[in-house]
Amino acid sequence: GDGEFRLRSRDEEDPMPPEKSHKELNQEEIAILERWIAEGAEYSEPWAYVRPKKREVPKVKDTAWSENWIDRFVLARLESEGLQPAPDADPVTLIRRLHFDLTGLPPTPEERDAFVSRERNLDEIVNALLESPHFGERLAMYWLDLVRYADTVGYHGDQDHNISPYRDWVIAALNTNLPFDQFTREQLAGDLLPNSTTAQKVASGYNRLLQTTHEGGLQLKEYDAIYAAERERNVSAVWMGATVGCAQCHDHKYDPYTIKDHYAMAAFFADIADRDFTGNTLPAQRPPEIRIFTPEQEAELALLDRELKKRLKPDAQAQLSKLEGRRQKLASDIKKAQDKKKAELKSKLSEADQEIAEIAPKPTLKAFRKLRKQRADLEKLGRLTMITVAQEPRKMRVLPRGNWQDDSGEIVLPAVPRFLGELKPGNGERATRLDLANWLTDVENGAGGLTARVFANRFWYLYFGTGISRSLSDFGGQGEPPANLELLDELAVSFTDSGWDLKALVRLIVTSRAYRQSSTASPELFERDPHNQLVARQSRFRLPAELIRDNALAISGLLVRESGGTSAKPYQPTGYYRHLNFPKRVYKPHANNHQWRRGLYVHWQRMFLHPMLKAMDAPSREECAAERPRSNTPNAALVLLNDPTFLEAARVFAVRILLEGGDSLDSRLDFAYHLVLSRPPDAEERSVLISLLKTTQSEYAKNSAAADALLKNGLAPTPPELDKVELASWAAVSRALLNLNETVTRN
Repeated sequence: GDGEFRLRSRDEEDPMPPEKSHKELNQEEIAILERWIAEGAEYSEPWAYVRPKKREVPKVKDTAWSENWIDRFVLARLESEGLQPAPDADPVTLIRRLHFDLTGLPPTPEERDAFVSRERNLDEIVNALLESPHFGERLAMYWLDLVRYADTVGYHGDQDHNISPYRDWVIAALNTNLPFDQFTREQLAGDLLPNSTTAQKVASGYNRLLQTTHEGGLQLKEYDAIYAAERERNVSAVWMGATVGCAQCHDHKYDPYTIKDHYAMAAFFADIADRDFTGNTLPAQRPPEIRIFTPEQEAELALLDRELKKRLKPDAQAQLSKLEGRRQKLASDIKKAQDKKKAELKSKLSEADQEIAEIAPKPTLKAFRKLRKQRADLEKLGRLTMITVAQEPRKMRVLPRGNWQDDSGEIVLPAVPRFLGELKPGNGERATRLDLANWLTDVENGAGGLTARVFANRFWYLYFGTGISRSLSDFGGQGEPPANLELLDELAVSFTDSGWDLKALVRLIVTSRAYRQSSTASPELFERDPHNQLVARQSRFRLPAELIRDNALAISGLLVRESGGTSAKPYQPTGYYRHLNFPKRVYKPHANNHQWRRGLYVHWQRMFLHPMLKAMDAPSREECAAERPRSNTPNAALVLLNDPTFLEAARVFAVRILLEGGDSLDSRLDFAYHLVLSRPPDAEERSVLISLLKTTQSEYAKNSAAADALLKNGLAPTPPELDKVELASWAAVSRALLNLNETVTRN
């Protein structure tokens, strides 16, 4: 007869699953559950909440293939599936892959030749790329997606705000290989660290990256709730790969997070005031802010301070400042005063002048004031940036159904999700953001192991195009289990055992044999493993938006490789900001070398992201983005053909071809191909491009106005001695090369 489970599933009064779930079990699913019950109904805790443990490196049949222990885990899985790894990628493909993955820039012909000729080996190349200042820039792109960094406030008028020094801190921290646990502390709680440095205060700007509103009629209490939820949502998504934000209105539907967990996590950030914002100003003022200087500016300020002290001691400087302030007020009052009062005020003004004269001789005061003005002018060059300064924490309570007007919920103190353990405050009764940062990276008594697994998975995604678990932002009930849990666990343990060494993790991955595989595969393998979870090959995908821009600029020779600084405003369609209000604004592209800076530094307008970035799937950064989509649209192709940056890059690249590529047509094509693709053209490519060149030469010879129009794109000058028909024709060839799928693809 029917078993108890089968009867229970058909119970009319209380069926299983419940009617309100609108789900049913089919006969096969019922049979599986019955068999499971018959076998003892054993189950394990969800993989994502079990601390990763050190795994034994598996034995493999092919003992010669592996380069490091990663390969043994990969190969063991392949052998269990009856598969073999792909052949190694050719040296040109590998050197390009390494350069784009580690610095986001193409290799130069010289770098390519050194590797292909074996003048430099793989380890030397990897070490050099990890030490490049561009390594931090490439990795920062991903971090800024996670923490939703942008140059604007997001809500309402989407005004600019002051935060670019935080971006530069991230780049510097990654370049200096700041251990990830300290990287976490300085962002979540840089202001709470003992004797907090200026750099650590800048890092605390992480807490200020959320979207804010500056409209006049906002309800402070409502936005306190919105901001608290947004901060909790981001910290749990970034460090825990969790969706605790789903428990804002009710207990989580699929994971053990409760509504109380959500508000207790948000309570860590209740000491951030979010007050005294300006209205519709550009940039919006979001205090507290501090002014940041370059190392050169700091050195000059220190020199000026020493010179000022030589002229006047600090006490005398303070006295002079006070007297000058009084004198300024008296002079202003004299202008407004009636005649009878003027004489008295002038007498007081004379007294102030006399007191000032007694501080130091006139030449000394003159020299001091000149130095002081120099210092004031230099100070104006510093960049403001938002920081975190802890205030008396607001009262945080559970909001039933997420309703900010409902004060009936219980008051909660900062705490981590209950089922993940307990956080003991490091100092005092109330846990702080610093306690949270420590818990997130504490392997023994906190969630450090889980955090390490989240990031090991994301680093695998960066270098293989997909995570070991494809769920980069949901390590929970709705997430996808990892295809190779043992490998993921061992990566996580290796990461923490190294002292949270990011560069060591990257080096380990990119020096593996698995990483070196070709991305070509049979149709059968693509059908069996479309997302490359088994790692029987490498992945082939379009470069991220910023790198497509960087690549074109680097090839042309226009790319400005300076690190850090204010955000850049490249060419953009006229009127694109016409719907931005409060206040209305007109976009003004930079008319200097900011125009050719890396995509990482492009002004990030949340509501109106630059059209080129948008067409290539860059996120608006309103929320955490652990993975970018990869679309293939006509818009993207049109951007590559018509965006002024790419037209200018093609024109300047054409100048390089004509000036550096030799005199013959073949030598010029060889030069162009080696710059763009690190290889020579094949016979068919050569034939097609020669045909394109001759066609455009004929067209531009008949229509010089069209040639003029093409050559006018962009700010970069064109050598006057070059024939415009010839240059325009080679610019057409350059456009074709910059638009090749191979050019914009990480292979």
